[in-house]
Amino acid sequence: MQPPSPSRSAAPPIGELIARRELCAVFQPIIDFADGAILGYEGLIRGPAGTTLETPFALFSQALAEGCAIELERAAARACIEAFAKLDFDGKLFLNFSAGAMRQLTDARDDTLALLRQRGVDPRRIVIELTEQSTILDVASFLPVIAALRTAGAQFALDDYGTANASMSLWVKLQPDVVKIDRFFIHDIASDPLKFEAVRAMQHFAHASGAQLVAEGIENEADLIVVRDMGIGCGQGYFFGRPRAQPARSVTDDARDALRAGHIAVFPEATRTVHSASSSGGMASAKMLVHAPALPRQATNNDVLELFNRLPDLHAVAVVEDDEPVALINRRSFMDRYALPYHRELFGKRPCLQFANASPVVIEKSMTVEQMAKLLASDDQRYLADGFVITDNGKYAGLGTGENLVRAVTEVRIEAARYANPLTFLPGNIPISSHIARLLGNDAGFYACYVDLNHFKPFNDQYGYWQGDEVLKLAAAVLADVCEPTRDFLGHVGGDDFLILFQSDDWRERALRAIHLFNEGVQRFYAPTDRLAGGIHGEDRRGNPTFFGFVTMAIGCVRVEPAGEPWLYNSQQIASVAALAKRRAKHEPSGFVLIDADESAALLRGQTDVAPVSAD
Repeated sequence: MQPPSPSRSAAPPIGELIARRELCAVFQPIIDFADGAILGYEGLIRGPAGTTLETPFALFSQALAEGCAIELERAAARACIEAFAKLDFDGKLFLNFSAGAMRQLTDARDDTLALLRQRGVDPRRIVIELTEQSTILDVASFLPVIAALRTAGAQFALDDYGTANASMSLWVKLQPDVVKIDRFFIHDIASDPLKFEAVRAMQHFAHASGAQLVAEGIENEADLIVVRDMGIGCGQGYFFGRPRAQPARSVTDDARDALRAGHIAVFPEATRTVHSASSSGGMASAKMLVHAPALPRQATNNDVLELFNRLPDLHAVAVVEDDEPVALINRRSFMDRYALPYHRELFGKRPCLQFANASPVVIEKSMTVEQMAKLLASDDQRYLADGFVITDNGKYAGLGTGENLVRAVTEVRIEAARYANPLTFLPGNIPISSHIARLLGNDAGFYACYVDLNHFKPFNDQYGYWQGDEVLKLAAAVLADVCEPTRDFLGHVGGDDFLILFQSDDWRERALRAIHLFNEGVQRFYAPTDRLAGGIHGEDRRGNPTFFGFVTMAIGCVRVEPAGEPWLYNSQQIASVAALAKRRAKHEPSGFVLIDADESAALLRGQTDVAPVSAD
């Protein structure tokens, strides 16, 4: 049985607590990432210890029930100001207010700003936070409240941005000096690509509006490093300290070490599972869309002929009713029929649907690329001759041709593969180059390790691409398993080539473990007889009979030292030197080679020729 929880004594009404000055102020530090100094403290309130009103939630819930929430807010502010003045701390004091309390705060009868001066707290050190519970029905009438605060010297902040009432429209209208990002978006941001993208969008808007961002809810080093490397300047959370009546005057050694950590965060956007080729149907639709006029159902064949004569490049015309396609008329088919003797005289004034395809191929603009690819492989090949209709939410948008469909699907897949490999979903060449640029730009040392599979082509030739793909997936899984996702970047260059940008201190052990795990695991893809034989019989590149051992992993590594000047190296140079190390590793029994520091420095600086990257 669980031991009984300690009972809490009943608390008096909120008015009595205020009158007896039984509210306790606590403070949580807000850190400036640039120098690790404490920028200021958020002042929070607690009820009498050991009572049912000790927590702020219970305290303000009871105040709402008693109809004295604003009185509690004002009393809480006074308690925080008095306690902060007694502590004699440097930095800013952040105070929470609802919209209603802020209106009273700026009223001439309210003595809060006067209390600041009496207690020796300069109003210019105060930041008033608009709490996320606030609903402002008339924003225009609230603007003078913010202006009055600023006139008094205080700053204005939007709290818990991204939840409840803290919306972008409010940000635009109120133009806060500070925006505090709600902890929901910061917690686990190191591993959540959607949260990362949301915060990055906030960051772009903050830059445009001139607001300072504060990341709330930082509870671990990984989230801190991501937020720091994104360029957000300030943060608070349990990682730096919990709210206390006697908070620390400086950050802890652990927090300072984390802020000064030399490794650069691997942003989650670069490691997430990306289905770019599957989801970018809009891009493919845009590539193949032909803007073409349509004809109504009541149009005649003469109208069709006039349109084709006027637009000689138009391959077809859609027939629509209420903006929805009902048929498609192919130019060649129509003109061939109309060229027959007397057809114009006989059919010219008849409805155009007479020579139309009443069940054309229709592609919705939002259709995924994979759905388009299935259309290419289907038995229904009418689109090759007739073309097809493209709709937007069921409404006619334009036309497309079979040739344009093939080209659009191919181009989108190629472009998507540059960002994420379609087989392993690992980052492709563009994210790889981007992360190398970030590492160089931040003067971070790292190990670039080029990974290749020996004897993969003979295996693929004998067992087929399906089994070959499974081997590539195994390699990707093994490499991902040995990487520390917040420090080590794993990308898929293409085919059986991968690149790891290691920042982990034990990078060598991780690379060797990957080789061992892969070399053992890959044998399960061989037939029993080939496993007993130790490999397969095949032909080399010249057609000579050759025996190939098992597919094995080779990793060539190069140390990239902090250069001081990021322009000294580029991603192509680093990849080329790592590829050289990989070629050497393919001839080593261990499958592992590290180019020493002196040689790598010479190669990277161009003092020794490096062959271009190849996928041998």
